[in-house]
Amino acid sequence: MAAAQRKAFLLRIPADLWKELEKWAADDLRSVNAQIEFLLRQAIVRRRAGVNAESAAAADNIIPHRVRRS
Repeated sequence: MAAAQRKAFLLRIPADLWKELEKWAADDLRSVNAQIEFLLRQAIVRRRAGVNAESAAAADNIIPHRVRRS
């Protein structure tokens, strides 16, 4: 089976967000790239299911537009 095609792109994010993503990815035994892809796929599934940002944030205890601190 042929490998899925991937689109490469540049993502600029604040250094503190990058560090949080690195920690989170390491906790989940993923690369940062795989972690970002995982999070984006989750967001798409929620969007398709009609889950809005406020109820998703409440369900996951996520602070919108901010990095969650432990």
